[in-house]
Amino acid sequence: MTIATPATRSTADVAAWDEPEGLAPRGTLVVLGGRGETPTVYERFGARISRDAYRVRALGDATADTDAIRRAAVELLTDADLPAPKVLVGSDAGAALALEIAASAPASVDALVLAGLPTRADAAHAIEARTACPNHRRVLARETTDEGRDRTLPPELLGVTASAVPVPVLAIHGDADVLSPVDDAIAVHRQAPHAELHTVAGGRHDILNDVTHRSVAATIVLFLERVRASADAAPIVTRVEDRT
Repeated sequence: MTIATPATRSTADVAAWDEPEGLAPRGTLVVLGGRGETPTVYERFGARISRDAYRVRALGDATADTDAIRRAAVELLTDADLPAPKVLVGSDAGAALALEIAASAPASVDALVLAGLPTRADAAHAIEARTACPNHRRVLARETTDEGRDRTLPPELLGVTASAVPVPVLAIHGDADVLSPVDDAIAVHRQAPHAELHTVAGGRHDILNDVTHRSVAATIVLFLERVRASADAAPIVTRVEDRT
């Protein structure tokens, strides 16, 4: 993993993971972090996805400076040196911002992965509510603060309708998410014209890094392969049961 501040008009730090040496890159994922998170929170996720030859670029807390994170995300999505397809991945507040970017600038995005999409502005973001994974709890304790995790979601990020997003969407949500109840999230995701919804049995809010992170990563890679093969993803509903 490398972390750098881009020499562009944005000032957001970016963590980067590239494909293994000798493999041709298959696409680029731009990850938008949740409340209180640094890009380092996605080290495990980025390392795993990059092993399948997808480049990963992670930005931090989407609410710390929403305009700067938005600019940085669009810069990465439109960077000609990063291979297509360009997929925007968001967790918590990052999912809300990813939805907003795809609705307002769809030409820059080939697909979306939305994890733990928030459905309300305020939530008590105790680490135990975010994940059951002991390793991820240690990462959150090191890389986040209580103040950051409890930050209110900007109202403009809650007003985006999924029906305005024309690109394929993979929505992943834990059915034990107490911060963003799964039924509320499903109601939002079902508005998207081209959406796949995966609910994770027992999954908590930080579903990219929860105890099912292996199954979730595999689900994402399968989606990425379909995005590479086709401009559309057929709407389906499945459940992810593996808790290894």
